[in-house]
Amino acid sequence: MFFSNVIGQEYIQEQLVQAVQQNRLSHAMILLAPEGAGGLPLGLAFAQYLVCEDKQEKDACGKCPSCIKAKQYIHPDIHFSYPVIPRKPGDKPISTDYAAEWREFIGTHPYGNAYDWLQFIGAENKQGNITANECHDIIRKLSLKSFESQYKILLMWMPEYLGNEGNRLLKLIEEPPDNTLFILVAENQEQILATILSRTHLVKINPLPKDVLVNALVERAKAEPAKARQVATIAMGNYREAMYLLQNAEADYHELLRNWLNGIFTGNRAALQEWIEQIASTKMGRENQKQFLRYFINLLEHSLRMQFIDKQLLAFSEEEMDFAAKLNKLINLRQMEQIMELLDNACYYIERNANAKLLFHALSIRMQYIFRNKPLPVV
Repeated sequence: MFFSNVIGQEYIQEQLVQAVQQNRLSHAMILLAPEGAGGLPLGLAFAQYLVCEDKQEKDACGKCPSCIKAKQYIHPDIHFSYPVIPRKPGDKPISTDYAAEWREFIGTHPYGNAYDWLQFIGAENKQGNITANECHDIIRKLSLKSFESQYKILLMWMPEYLGNEGNRLLKLIEEPPDNTLFILVAENQEQILATILSRTHLVKINPLPKDVLVNALVERAKAEPAKARQVATIAMGNYREAMYLLQNAEADYHELLRNWLNGIFTGNRAALQEWIEQIASTKMGRENQKQFLRYFINLLEHSLRMQFIDKQLLAFSEEEMDFAAKLNKLINLRQMEQIMELLDNACYYIERNANAKLLFHALSIRMQYIFRNKPLPVV
């Protein structure tokens, strides 16, 4: 993978390239990235850059024998480690047992999370782990001389799955053989062993900015700009989540919200009942219902921000900005807080299979009370 294939994160890319060019490379680092921000693609691109025989100013050449192998994830000096499951009871699996599946997964789902990977290999309800056997195999592989490259590289994805077995790697991480590099790609710092964390250089990666995420959805996923903006608003910098929403959301959330609020403000019971039937339909689905509520919550948050910061800094469409400005004229801060609490609770109930018609009917009534600034009815 090339750095040019990574969505955004140019600053981190530049840091990694300069570390190599200026010979300031840490022998053990953690790329700490929230889900969907590109931690794994960055790790893959960095590994390819390290073994490239003709490094360019900002990226690997892509033409040398090492790059060709690295692009296919078969370079003999780039070793991978990741959570796995036993194929049958009594098995003691290691990562290389799933090498073919791993190459297919990162080739098609580089922004996937651990759940995606475990389902990809048929884990169902089984718990994935990076086992003691895996640690022994890592020690064995890294004790060998490199085959082709200047470096021997271990790219470990999700070190959170190591558990206490990770302590077996401490001596190797602390005193590695010459030109041996550890690249650990993680999502949750708190779940990484403190002993490993203290021995590695931590590189923190931010969620993708909304404008970067919108551009990626339009250019890579061929999404309509309006739909890309709606999805990016909900996904909050998570490309994986944005792609899932894009593939599973057919509704226009903005139009849906406009119709709902029109029914509430005008007191048009027939229109409101028709809207409830629409959103509670099986075609809409629970996931879409939840994402619609999250979209409304995000719009309220942006309405609040508009009161204190330059609206040019908000990556909203002109239509959404106008809508948010109207909300600011209709409701105050206390009312916004009450609505967001209602919407958040509604998401919780949807996840627990609440009856959608009853839920949105009750939500509509309580919203009417809030907009009229009346005390909420006791349920």
